[in-house]
Amino acid sequence: MTFSIVGRSADGKALGVAVASKFLGVGAAVPAALADVGALATQSYANLAYRPQGLALLASGVPADFTVRALTAGDDGPVGHRQVGVVAATGDGATFTGDDCHPWAGGTAGDGYAIQGNMLAGAAVVTDMATAWLGSTTEARLAYRLVAALRAGDQAGGDRRGRQSAALLVVAKGLGYGGTSDVLVDLRVDDHSDPVTELARLLTMHSLYFERPDPALLMPLHGPLADEVRTRLTELGERDADLDAALASWAGIENLEMRIVPGAIDPLVLAHLRVANISGKQHI
Repeated sequence: MTFSIVGRSADGKALGVAVASKFLGVGAAVPAALADVGALATQSYANLAYRPQGLALLASGVPADFTVRALTAGDDGPVGHRQVGVVAATGDGATFTGDDCHPWAGGTAGDGYAIQGNMLAGAAVVTDMATAWLGSTTEARLAYRLVAALRAGDQAGGDRRGRQSAALLVVAKGLGYGGTSDVLVDLRVDDHSDPVTELARLLTMHSLYFERPDPALLMPLHGPLADEVRTRLTELGERDADLDAALASWAGIENLEMRIVPGAIDPLVLAHLRVANISGKQHI
């Protein structure tokens, strides 16, 4: 009924889960993750108790494969119908598929990942997800690797009943909003005709609003560029004599505050400012 990937970033700093299903709000049931500890997906007649239990085991140093064994061994429910995938902060991931899961059902795991699915169009869903994951090592952002793998599974047929929801959860110590959270990405598409595509669109938006700027791309605010930015901000009602303050004020209104660096401007912020300036003029 569901296909998912649990993964760890190449540098080991981020952990996360991407999942899709013909199931309402799959993100509320399947994924769990804890920074510097691990991540897991529980699905197919999901036992939601696996989430706190699994993270507690991982936090105590139990590796992924033993965590899977402990979860299934301690389950007094229909274990034969369960699926679970687990990744720890280090080492290989682990996956379990009960013998009674609706076909096609199965999974695969390796260093830093676990992929699993049930009631799928076929084995290609899992194999294509693995190929996409292993082929995306040059992408440093875990969220994008997870979504690329999920998209590959979706394109291979995904859940054979159809599409309904998808979700993405990524954690990394201190890398959440404003540095005050470990939740790096938490996106859900609860009911949609093409949820994986919609999830990818939301991730692109998330990158704009919540990723920190690349220092190598920052543009110093002086000379003609500073003049342009000041003029555009003034036309949008930001008249603080301090250019950094005016830019920060406008960026806060536009939800771009994570991309503000004193004395410079992110090219994405500049592009947004130019569009906003044109739109503002049209409404004057």
